[in-house]
Amino acid sequence: MSGQKPSLRSGGSPQSRFQVDVVTETSSTTSTSTTTSTDAPKPPEESKARLRVVGFLDAGELGSAMDIGLPPDVSRDPDTGRSDSVSLHSTGTGHTHVSDTHSNTYYMRTFGHNTIDAVPNIDFYRHTAATLGEKLIRPSLSELHDELDKDPFEDGLANGEEPSAAEEAAAALAAKEAKGGTIKFGWVKGVLCVRCMLNIWGVMLFIRMSWIVGQAGIGLTIAIILMATVVTTITGLSTSAIATNGFVRGGGAYYLISRSLGPEFGGSIGLIFAFANAVAVAMYVVGFAETVVEMLSDVDALMTDELNDIRIVGTLTVILLLGISVAGMEWEAKAQIVLLVILLAAIANYFIGSFISIESKEPKGFFGYHSAIFLENLGPDFRDEETFFSMFAIFFPAATGILAGANISGDLTDPQSAIPKGTLLAILITGITYVAITISAGSCIVRDATGDHNDTVSDTVNCTDAACTLGYDFSICKEGGCQYGLINDFQVMGLVSGFSPLISAGIFSATLSSALASLVSAPKVFQALCKDNIYPGLGVFAKGYGKNNEPLRGYVLTFCIGLAFILIAELNIIAPIISNFFLASYALINFSVFHASLANSPGWRPSFKYYNMWVSLAGAILCCVVMFVINWWAALVTLLIVLALYIYVSYKKPDVNWGSSTQALIYNQALTHCLNLTGVEDHVKNFRPQCLVLAGYPNARPALLQLVNSFTKNVGLMVCAHVRTVTRRPNLKELSQEHARCQRWLNKKRIKSFYTHVFSDNLRHGAQFLMQAVGLGRLKPNTLVMGFKNNWSDGDMRDVEIYINTIHDAFDLQFGVVILRLQDGLDVSHIQGQDEIISSNEKPPVGAKDVVVSVILTKDSDSDSCPSKTTSSQSSPLIMRETKSPLSLTDQRLLENSQQFKKKQGKGTIDVWWLFDDGGLTLLIPFLLTNRSKWGDCRIRVFIGGKINRIDHDRRAMATLLSRFRIDFSDIHVLGDINTKPKKHNKLSFKELMEPFRLKEDDMEQEAAERLKAQEPWRITDNELELYRAKNNRQIRLNELLKEHSSAAKLIVMSMPLARKGTVSSALYMCWLETLSKDVPPLLLVRGNHQSVLTFYS
Repeated sequence: MSGQKPSLRSGGSPQSRFQVDVVTETSSTTSTSTTTSTDAPKPPEESKARLRVVGFLDAGELGSAMDIGLPPDVSRDPDTGRSDSVSLHSTGTGHTHVSDTHSNTYYMRTFGHNTIDAVPNIDFYRHTAATLGEKLIRPSLSELHDELDKDPFEDGLANGEEPSAAEEAAAALAAKEAKGGTIKFGWVKGVLCVRCMLNIWGVMLFIRMSWIVGQAGIGLTIAIILMATVVTTITGLSTSAIATNGFVRGGGAYYLISRSLGPEFGGSIGLIFAFANAVAVAMYVVGFAETVVEMLSDVDALMTDELNDIRIVGTLTVILLLGISVAGMEWEAKAQIVLLVILLAAIANYFIGSFISIESKEPKGFFGYHSAIFLENLGPDFRDEETFFSMFAIFFPAATGILAGANISGDLTDPQSAIPKGTLLAILITGITYVAITISAGSCIVRDATGDHNDTVSDTVNCTDAACTLGYDFSICKEGGCQYGLINDFQVMGLVSGFSPLISAGIFSATLSSALASLVSAPKVFQALCKDNIYPGLGVFAKGYGKNNEPLRGYVLTFCIGLAFILIAELNIIAPIISNFFLASYALINFSVFHASLANSPGWRPSFKYYNMWVSLAGAILCCVVMFVINWWAALVTLLIVLALYIYVSYKKPDVNWGSSTQALIYNQALTHCLNLTGVEDHVKNFRPQCLVLAGYPNARPALLQLVNSFTKNVGLMVCAHVRTVTRRPNLKELSQEHARCQRWLNKKRIKSFYTHVFSDNLRHGAQFLMQAVGLGRLKPNTLVMGFKNNWSDGDMRDVEIYINTIHDAFDLQFGVVILRLQDGLDVSHIQGQDEIISSNEKPPVGAKDVVVSVILTKDSDSDSCPSKTTSSQSSPLIMRETKSPLSLTDQRLLENSQQFKKKQGKGTIDVWWLFDDGGLTLLIPFLLTNRSKWGDCRIRVFIGGKINRIDHDRRAMATLLSRFRIDFSDIHVLGDINTKPKKHNKLSFKELMEPFRLKEDDMEQEAAERLKAQEPWRITDNELELYRAKNNRQIRLNELLKEHSSAAKLIVMSMPLARKGTVSSALYMCWLETLSKDVPPLLLVRGNHQSVLTFYS
């Protein structure tokens, strides 16, 4: 791959993306010959083109004559006289034009054929693993915009993205499937009939429908059906909206929810939905086994007892169904069609039989249609502690087949069209069927019957039932023991039918078809879930086999779950279990539509328009209410399981990005809140440090980032900024990729920060850009954080001038300034083996045990304060893989110290040297630090300046102020000897430090001194030294006091001395900072912008 240029393929063209050299300075004849024959010899070297044209053409359509974008009407025959009418013209603007001097037909040709700019094409928008067509790559912006002397393909693919191994494998699999002739279904066979209708007309249709009518009566049974239909219809509308909002792959409800609400909801409900389908297999198989065992009981052929016979028959049945499923989707679909025909015949057989009244059936409760029976059965007659909601719980699984078509979305020819049409029509047809059977059964069958021909009416006074008006007295059934009638006989529909064996066949068909559909749906959903690797341990079930990628391992798992529930052998116990699981799925599907509509994302554009966000929300609430109505404790268990799985997936944070509505809503809320904040003035009570951290690459100065993160995390804004100094034109494409890598590194290290970078000629200008431009409304930095420039005295003093002027600029822009100094330095980017910044698709060599990834940067003279310099040979961190080598003791200590703020600090103190009132920032930062668990064991000690004769007064005044600020402290030290003269050897050291940077104007002429000062403005003048003698001594004395009082502190936070701009030279200011912070524990120099950040008012 590395040595080849990428190409676009279209139609039958072997390679339709190409480059040709166009001759622009030759005669018309030469131009013609070049354009009319691909076999023409190459022009001489001196006449080669200055322009290179990249064409995106279909050679199959345009032919070789079109290789440089000529009109399609140009003859390909060099002997044709018309070919000389076409010429190429090179203009001074660098464009090559084609003209037809004989006609205007050129302007009538297909738009876009004479430019590399591609016209809109659906293949540009496909995923890499598209199954309906091959993905094409449109010309990149670089190819259209960059200078012509640059090879547009020098960086790999046109869009700058190399396909990952996973993408290539997926593309290969998609191509293989396309050639292998996978089985795809239309909306009738794939959704309406074979899936949804067969699944909805399940076990309840013949076995429990009549019993529910007997218990609840015709009126309440219709209400139950309508309630279930309302839930399923709203869910069907929501499903249709999601399914038509883009291409739908395999995975059914899981795919719809996960791509709408994200992996957290999708992963939790996907697992539950797959499990519910697996349990549904057991429900349908038990319904089938009940019928078989009852038939065996009628002929006295039971193997053991009824319960164990149900288990035996159920086990054998599920094994048979597993064999059909494993045989493949084609065989399963054929079996479903046969079962559908039988089922339709059985339903027709029932309705025909209901009109045929036979006298021999009357003792068993069937009298044909009579108004007396209808009126008697119109109201409820609940028995055995049954209620309306228990009836609803038992019936509702009959309505859960609406997602059977969506569950095999990957096997549909056109899921976007098939799912809405098939699902909604199936809900309508099956709903009408259930209502019709309810009215029919309630109008022609009495609730209780003895089955005895001798139970005729003998006492018309005490007999008031509908059967009495028809000549039978079944009053003895009130005492119990009757075996016939709506309530007592689960197989009463067979009695009504014209040919009862066909009803038995219908029961077999309804139960087996539903069981088969669930047995296919569960593994398909589970396979899609496992492919997304949301639960890493379940990846073994993602593997598919055969041309249809059948999840054989998923089939086995579903079989095992179904078999376990078959052993319960009680249909009325199994049905309510799965009702809650299905309702939870339906609730989330409805909520997905509401959420996506609420987020108002431009990507939410379903072609199915008959939905409403508020109706979907009502449907979600209704599903939750029904869950608790059916069984409150089962609903709680279901919600707890969903919540536990949600928390687990949220914690694991799978590396997926599906453009969910959750992301869209978060963006909407963030944008709304940002705009709302702009209308509110800042208030001191709401002040929080919002830090712009000049850290370079995030992994270059980890201690700086970790410390700032400690006092800004969940409190204020933190922006990790990188000023890239360049000596050549920046590679903006690399910049974009590097930005993503650095942000990923911050996220991986759980540092709550944004990353941004800017190209500039030096640190100062870059910092100016950042301080002015970074931020959004009120979310704008107000504090500049930098590392101390440790090796400043050994480097170029121009860098020191830039460094100090950056501080001045921050104060000019009303920023606070924070500088962190560690004695060993901050920059660890030159050390191999430290945390890497690497893109997610880059992996170390296979089998390399001692290979580490490190970022190698040249350590600049300003390495602890300025970002790296980018030279012509280096524009990004050099990512190298090499054997780990031993580190020097200095580097080991530096690496250890760089991680000191990452670990818990233990007991100790944070010493706050609040010498000057800067508004309170010097005090606020240590307070925020002690609120963190890592710093929770540290106590704040406050040091202030004062007079020896006022120490107690100053201490009480500061204690009062701190208590009003509600800031806990362990001690207050008043430094009465702060103005004492420093020790002589320390003064001598200070003098030696600044000696190389003095101007020494007394040793030269005034003009030469002025010229040198202008050229090197950092020079320290004698007048400056005299003017600031007291301030020099103060810095030396403060360092002595720091060593005396705070040598054991975990962190020192100290007021940073200010230097008046234009008066104090950069070298002198740097000498102050160096002297003040030398040989002490980690020191944070802080200076606020002198606006109050603390208040004691409520």
